[in-house]
Amino acid sequence: MDPPVAGGYMVEAGAELSDVESDVCEPPEQELTITASAQIAIPRRITGMNTRRKNARSLNGVRMGPHMMLPGDGAAVKGAKVQRASLRRVWIFSSPYRTDIIVFLTAICVSALLALAPPLLFRAILDRAIPQANRGLITTLAIILVFAAIADAGLAIVQRWLSSRIGEGLIYDLRVALFDKVEQMPIAFFTRTQTGALTSRLNNDVVGAQNAVTNTLGSVVSNIVVLATTLAAMIALEWRLTLLSLIVLPLFIVPAKRVGQKLGSIARQQMDINAEMNTQMNERFNVAGAMVVKLFGRREREVAMFSGRAAGVRDTGIKAALYSRVFFVALGLVGAMGAAAIYGIGAHLVVSGGISAGTLVAMAAFVQRIYQPLTGLTNARIEVITAFVSFDRVFEVLDAPVAIFDRPGAVDLVDPRGEVEFDNVVFRYPPASASSVASLEAPGTISSDPDVDVLKGVSLKIASGETVAIVGSSGSGKSTLATLVPRLYDVTSGAVRVDGVDVRDLTGDSLHDAIGVVTQDPHLFHESIGDNLRYAKPDATQAEIESACVAARIHDTIDALPDGYSTLVGERGYRLSGGEKQRVAIARMLLKNPAIMILDEATSHLDNENEALVQEALESALHGRTAIVIAHRLSTIRDADRIVVLDDGLIMEQGTHDELMALDAMYASQVRAGGSFGLSAPSVE
Repeated sequence: MDPPVAGGYMVEAGAELSDVESDVCEPPEQELTITASAQIAIPRRITGMNTRRKNARSLNGVRMGPHMMLPGDGAAVKGAKVQRASLRRVWIFSSPYRTDIIVFLTAICVSALLALAPPLLFRAILDRAIPQANRGLITTLAIILVFAAIADAGLAIVQRWLSSRIGEGLIYDLRVALFDKVEQMPIAFFTRTQTGALTSRLNNDVVGAQNAVTNTLGSVVSNIVVLATTLAAMIALEWRLTLLSLIVLPLFIVPAKRVGQKLGSIARQQMDINAEMNTQMNERFNVAGAMVVKLFGRREREVAMFSGRAAGVRDTGIKAALYSRVFFVALGLVGAMGAAAIYGIGAHLVVSGGISAGTLVAMAAFVQRIYQPLTGLTNARIEVITAFVSFDRVFEVLDAPVAIFDRPGAVDLVDPRGEVEFDNVVFRYPPASASSVASLEAPGTISSDPDVDVLKGVSLKIASGETVAIVGSSGSGKSTLATLVPRLYDVTSGAVRVDGVDVRDLTGDSLHDAIGVVTQDPHLFHESIGDNLRYAKPDATQAEIESACVAARIHDTIDALPDGYSTLVGERGYRLSGGEKQRVAIARMLLKNPAIMILDEATSHLDNENEALVQEALESALHGRTAIVIAHRLSTIRDADRIVVLDDGLIMEQGTHDELMALDAMYASQVRAGGSFGLSAPSVE
């Protein structure tokens, strides 16, 4: 069954991806069919978000095979074609802003018509009012000129406001939807993906798409309308001067290109907010961070936090766009130089009686109005193509398959008892096509052979409150077995059940609420100790936090710090020692209060002193809970209720420490060899 597509609509692309050429990328035309889907979408309403739900539906609800292009390849950009599919998708995506777009286009047309008024009024004053000494007509025409200028200036600001509102709104929705989509991706996606490449999609490519809508779209439409109406008026007045004005146009392209200067403090403000977003993404978009988010069920919190920062980028972007428009209006002064050429030749025509003085003045005014749109259109094609490359690269991530999702009819795990069952579980890692985006993968990614079973028919029942230790040589499948309980991966065949219910029939949030995980390298975000602890329970009181830390044997250490629970832990918690990080992670798990605990090599990298402290904390944490303990050290596993020995994906032995020693097989051989299960186990005779 295909994963759900948010919003309930899919566009199916029938064509294969085109090859990336060294100089030209021309993807094949694609036939699109929009079909209704009855599957349930991920909820779009998230606390603190202002994302327009209609827009989110149209965005995530379109699936299209993206075409590939080398980013920054100018030759490829020049040779590429804008796909109708891409245009159609962007148009569908912009559906919530259709009213704004209509008003925007109307304002452009009205502004273009108003642009014709001043030159024609100049002509009327010179050819009619002055020769006739008609003071009333002169006054009337002058007043009309003033109002036309005011209206044109007002419309220019309105156009810029509308274009920035549309563009920034679209990009806000796109950016938040993209972040939300990445948070939905399975752990397999993060094991294969380059974090930098992924964050680039949310930053560089989203900004490229933003420029397309905020700047390029409005500029292209406005320039085309203004150019067409102005040239029509000029040709109607005097075709010879019109031809002259077109000949001298190249002289104004260079100064026009220099108009786009940086806007100083506003640009820096945007960069600062973008840096904050990058920090959040870099910490969340990796295996360790993504696992913490998923296991604590905090996707909505992450999206809401990201949404707030994205809103800041949106607001500063609108401000930058308005100031930018005021600056670009001044570019019209450049056209005054072109008027000199028109006056020079036109004056001879006036003297010879070829044209009137009013026509000359009108033509000079029109010339000033055609330089800016022509200059703007010079680079429009490359800008548009580049923008659609950005859109397609963003859509490529949005179209990535979500392998792990709530089935229709999934139920909540209510009052979990903590019973876990592996029923003839066979597991092999999913292929790249089912869990990643090829262009985001790290070069030379090492991945498991999708044709090789990592687990080969494992059956195991763990009772509520029982502590089961899983041991075995490296690569035997211990950690893989543990990842199947919180459904970080789906089994290939068989079933994993919690309290008798297949985990695939449970909602992901309720399943993750029932499970706590501590790994050998727990991930802490670059926030305070208190914030990291509250990740498990956002509404936790200070008393609850301190109680969990006391149980984890870390409260006294935190309390002795100058800033106590407000101490920043540094990126990935690097300001804390390994033992301190482990105990903070245990406290966080205790604050979550799960029915099932999974300890994956939680003490493997600790020295004896820290291991003793962590072991003491774990004994308190495991009391009365179901626990799956993966470890190499005998000191960590010998007191477990049951020890399970895995080898090459199969259960070879199980029993208590004493029972397995009496069996005198694989487990006993490892214990006699030194008590470590990190090396290949000896074969069983």
